[in-house]
Amino acid sequence: MKAIVWTGELEVRTDVEVRDLRANEVRVRIHAAGLCHSDVSVVNGTIPFPTPAVMGHEGAGVVEQIGAGVSTVKVGDHVVLTTLGNCGQCGACDRGQATFCRVNAGRLKAPFTVGGEKAFQFANAGVFAEHTVVTETQAVVIDKDVPFASACFIGCAVLTGTGAVLNRAKPRIGQSAMVIGIGGIGLSVLQGLALSNCGTIIAVDANPAKEAAALQFGATHFIAAGPDVDTAEAVKAILPNGVDYAFECVGHPALIRQSIDLLDWGGSAVLLGVPKFGSEASFMVNTLYNDKSIMGCRYGSARPHHDIPLFIELYKAGKLKLDELVSATYQPEQVQEALDAMHGGGLNRAVLTFAD
Repeated sequence: MKAIVWTGELEVRTDVEVRDLRANEVRVRIHAAGLCHSDVSVVNGTIPFPTPAVMGHEGAGVVEQIGAGVSTVKVGDHVVLTTLGNCGQCGACDRGQATFCRVNAGRLKAPFTVGGEKAFQFANAGVFAEHTVVTETQAVVIDKDVPFASACFIGCAVLTGTGAVLNRAKPRIGQSAMVIGIGGIGLSVLQGLALSNCGTIIAVDANPAKEAAALQFGATHFIAAGPDVDTAEAVKAILPNGVDYAFECVGHPALIRQSIDLLDWGGSAVLLGVPKFGSEASFMVNTLYNDKSIMGCRYGSARPHHDIPLFIELYKAGKLKLDELVSATYQPEQVQEALDAMHGGGLNRAVLTFAD
């Protein structure tokens, strides 16, 4: 089958196979997969990952086969895949804290072969392929009238961004927020803030072309960051005391520091961006004494089997933008073109299509 494989370089390969199902697993025919910065982070070395690996972690498709013991999905179901291989049985899962499940955390799965050589599955998903195998808990059934190209984003960008607002930060009506980095996750954060009826919502991005999308997705103000712009001064011109929440969606230590510095008393910085492995960030300790806090957030503190159906209902009710996230679609052979467009800053999100 065809797949996009990281071997030290990004290759479109046709000599890829996926193994037979084991108990509690499903085989999914991928129809659409989102191109996320986490995939790029493997390519540029920000996220170390062994090779060869079938890339992609933001996918939607159709269940083609189920293994022994599978009961929550059936052949023919349309599903969104999640990277979270939670067991559904441990204490964390029982408390509704799926991102705290340690059963599969840190395990590298290798259900593929490339040219006969064992190949890893990026982020427990490997959706840049015509077929993939995941655990039953990773496949969440969605309505068949939801387009795959729109649905695939829920598996990462929306769960991470909107989930971080609704599940982790939980802002109150009228509170203020700043979002640094207006990619797919930043746009999803903006949607979560709008859904939460926040007041002033400031979007910050180095690309001025992001302004239209930021305002469309919920921002009330936009700041084009750059060498000639003092972002802190621009934020203080809007909110002199700072913001109640700052969401850092880039993963840059200087921007993490800026997020903390621009908090109002009682404010919280929520860290969503992924910095280079081993990076450190600094801040003035005494600035936290006015009840400020720094929040880590893994995968939007998501509860996939609760959150994904909720997001689908919000989408169908016209309250959550998914179609608008799709900037362009590409064939697998056009992956470098999609990457170039992403680096150029002109995309909300790119979709790779693996089936009609």
